Parts: sequence; structure tokens; C-alpha cells
Amino acid sequence: MPDKILIVDDNEKNRKLLSIILEKTGYEIIEAENGEEAVVMAKEHIPALVLMDIQLPVMDGIQALKAIQADEKIRNIPVLAVTSYAMKGDRERLIGEGFADYVPKPINKDDLLRAIKTTLER
Repeated sequence: MPDKILIVDDNEKNRKLLSIILEKTGYEIIEAENGEEAVVMAKEHIPALVLMDIQLPVMDGIQALKAIQADEKIRNIPVLAVTSYAMKGDRERLIGEGFADYVPKPINKDDLLRAIKTTLER
């Protein structure tokens, strides 16, 4: 059974791109458009991994991460930050918030797949 990955991004084109890359690699995909929906979907589907944008409507990615970490049922699901925040120090800051890893946008397919593989193997 393939690993299930939850993609959280308010931009439909970004979700589509990530879905295509991951489905071709053999992952099962579920999607959410905002942080609040991500928390609900994580509880419902228990994915192996969450790819979380940071700038989201309703509840941002950091708030959604904190909600996931606070829920005993889903707190052990690793969450990767996938974001356009690419300034010096952003990677360290986001990992310091509790994200398992950081993948900058625009997405580099090889970097994305490497970060997913490394995170799932931990």
C-alpha cells in the first residue's frame, strides 16, 4: 500500500503540480486548501506525511502544525514546510517551529522527493 501524503496549499496549481509529481512516484494523495482543513483531513486520513504551505487562509501553516502537534492522534505525523519563504534564516526558523524539513518554492522535484524520502525513513 503506498504512503499517503496530505498536500496543503491554497493555490490549486501548486497542489496539482505536487500531486502529479507524487502520484507518478507512487504516493497516494489527499489535499487541503487551508490549515484548518488540513488538521481535519489529517485526523480523518492519518497520512504518512503532510506537505504544508505556510501562507494559508483561515489558519496558517504554523498554526496548523501546532494544532497537529497538539492532537495525540496525529502528533507523530511529520510535516514538511513547502513555502515561498526563502530568505536567509527561514529554513532554520521553520524547523525551529517544529517542521520536519523545509522545501522552498519554486519546487525542485529532486529536492522535494529527497526531503520526502528522508523524512519518511526517519
